[in-house]
Amino acid sequence: MEYEIRGGSFPIVVCTLQEGETIKNETGAMSFMTSGMKMETNTGGGLLKGLGRALSGDSLFLNFFTAEADNQQIGFSARTPGKILPIKLDGTNTFIGQKNAFLAAEDSVELDIYFKNKLGTGIFGGEGFILQKFSGEGMAFIEIDGEVIEHELEAGETLLLDPGHLAAMEESVEFEIERVKGAKNILFGEGLFFAKVTGPGKIWIQTMPITKLAEAMIPYLPTSSGSGFDF
Repeated sequence: MEYEIRGGSFPIVVCTLQEGETIKNETGAMSFMTSGMKMETNTGGGLLKGLGRALSGDSLFLNFFTAEADNQQIGFSARTPGKILPIKLDGTNTFIGQKNAFLAAEDSVELDIYFKNKLGTGIFGGEGFILQKFSGEGMAFIEIDGEVIEHELEAGETLLLDPGHLAAMEESVEFEIERVKGAKNILFGEGLFFAKVTGPGKIWIQTMPITKLAEAMIPYLPTSSGSGFDF
């Protein structure tokens, strides 16, 4: 399979498949495909697997697209302004993405729910402690909100983030939630909790989580019924 990411801040990944190759996506992300593509929809491994994906923010069903001839194309579009991040899995590396990260992947890529064991992480994880785990072999494509910063953590190196800005990480990275210290910091600072990540491993930081974008738009939304607007 070959691919090309186009579109700038409103990206689309266009994949070119040869006969017999299959790519899967969550329902609703496909924007176009050539006539030589065959589509099948199912839970991708049984009802429990589908329910696990639903808990991690994706759909219960997956679409599977198989090329019935050479050089067939299919495009998958991001749902929000941002980036599409391509991840190459070789059977030895495992990748953890935020809730709703999954866009599309080759059929050989495994997509599972990923839990954090610590209760504090589960309750206070900002974007949620139910994450998405990518393993197996092949290409996977995930969605990033806004721009993306890639950072390599050395062994023992620690970084604190607003939980919503942690888009993805390698499985070797330790992740936990740390409470902000000090009453003034809690009341007037950046919130109650930080995401604490410790290396070794790579992390991807997103600049505009969709939750913050939604909050920023609230003051500009109409507040009265009818045709008028309150400013």
